[in-house]
Amino acid sequence: MRTRGAHKAGVPAAFDAGAAAYDGLVDANPGYHRHLRMSAGRMRLANGGKGLRLLDAGCGTGASTAALLAVAPAAEIVAVDASKGMLAEATGKRWPSTVSFVHSRIEDIAEAGVTGPFDGIFAAYLLRNLADPDATLREFRTLLRPGATLAVHEYSVRDSRLATAVWNAVCAGIIIPMGKLRSGDAGLYRYLRRSVNEFDGAQVFRKRLQDNEFVNVRSETVPGWQRNIVHTFLGDAPS
Repeated sequence: MRTRGAHKAGVPAAFDAGAAAYDGLVDANPGYHRHLRMSAGRMRLANGGKGLRLLDAGCGTGASTAALLAVAPAAEIVAVDASKGMLAEATGKRWPSTVSFVHSRIEDIAEAGVTGPFDGIFAAYLLRNLADPDATLREFRTLLRPGATLAVHEYSVRDSRLATAVWNAVCAGIIIPMGKLRSGDAGLYRYLRRSVNEFDGAQVFRKRLQDNEFVNVRSETVPGWQRNIVHTFLGDAPS
């Protein structure tokens, strides 16, 4: 039996393999980009981000980076991802000079030269893929300026039987077949289904944030079929 760490260690390589088809698949997901912008907006970044420095942790092909840029166009954004393939897709797009990309596992960003303080951290679809999310949350807290906000945009279905049923039906009927059709391999999308089913419920994840010394912890879901499936979890670094 593989350990949790071994199970998660292969995630960047899986994303490498699926990178070329990834944007096409998420673009077919109603609300995907709008929900990312919604979560970024819930960080309540002032003045269009002027004078702010933000970390996009687990930027993938840049969808979360674009969401941050939409709500904070004047901010400096440092976007980090462990998958070379996903970063290649991201860096192939046009970005303002205020956006930079770094190839690194999120656990190793200090060694990659990414240091704080940051005025906000956006982590979309990241924590579920890490072997030790608590260690990463503690690192995020130290990287934030006092009072600054961490926004975790993530799937979480375990608190709702209806959400769990909808998630599994959509995966079996749409996500996994489309993933196999577009990329030739459904492995990444079978992992997606499994990892979401295994991840914290919303109540447990809010407590995880509190246990890692975030304050003013709260969460909101999104509208549409992903209600109670996709959530924005928010917590502030202690002042």
